[in-house]
Amino acid sequence: MEPWRSDAARGVRPVDLSGLPARRDGRALKRWRYVGAFGPDAMLCVGLAHVGGIPQAWWAVWDRAAGALHERTILLRPRAAVRLRPGRVTVRDRGGVALDLALDEGPGVETVCPHGGGWIWTRKQAGVPVRGRVRLASGRELAIDARGVVDDTVGYHARRTAWRWAAGVGRTADGRLAGWNLVSGVNDPPQRSERTVWLEGAAPFEAGPCAFADDLSGVRTADGGDLAFRAEAVRERHDELLLVRSDYVQPFGTFAGTLPGGPALAEGYGVMEDHRARW
Repeated sequence: MEPWRSDAARGVRPVDLSGLPARRDGRALKRWRYVGAFGPDAMLCVGLAHVGGIPQAWWAVWDRAAGALHERTILLRPRAAVRLRPGRVTVRDRGGVALDLALDEGPGVETVCPHGGGWIWTRKQAGVPVRGRVRLASGRELAIDARGVVDDTVGYHARRTAWRWAAGVGRTADGRLAGWNLVSGVNDPPQRSERTVWLEGAAPFEAGPCAFADDLSGVRTADGGDLAFRAEAVRERHDELLLVRSDYVQPFGTFAGTLPGGPALAEGYGVMEDHRARW
């Protein structure tokens, strides 16, 4: 299979996402939706994943004003607590935690890339307006009016998978809204990758191959991108679940520097991630 990217495509998507079996050629089907919203007052993420049909959900809120990180991963009946559908995110969790978010989604950029003997489809969006409210277990309420990212992924990843990821939103020095999705380890061929930059007033464009700092303090791209990252609050989890193991570090923080293609950032907010899985 050759890599395929929707904004550079000729013909239809090379895989059918309907009716996929839970396993193919010994590989479990992985499927998830991740929504993040990042701004100067608060940052948050909500996700729901299925590995071989087994669900897991999570949510996290970095209350920057209070300097407090609130988070939980849900393994027991996760779909009762976390619901993600196009344009909406709702969370109802223990302690009275509630998230109600509306997303102004767009078509995004789709890619299909080979991965070992399997393949991965993903659709990425960045710079998506996100509005709503968050109520924490303490009773504190936050109004959310930010920009965000959406990651929809389905695929038969290799048994052992590792990636580094940067996703964020912000504004360039010349005043344009910006969003970015940068990755190494998955969906990262030299061309037709998922690496994408969104700039206000322009079509999304593919970024060059990436190199991440081992400590997630920055990422550089072959086309001039050079982003420094300052972590503020770190999500970290290590799970050993029968045949599945997952180890990740995903800090919320701020970005500074130059985006792929040359635009300088005036401000930037988002996440970095280092994820290693056996599944």
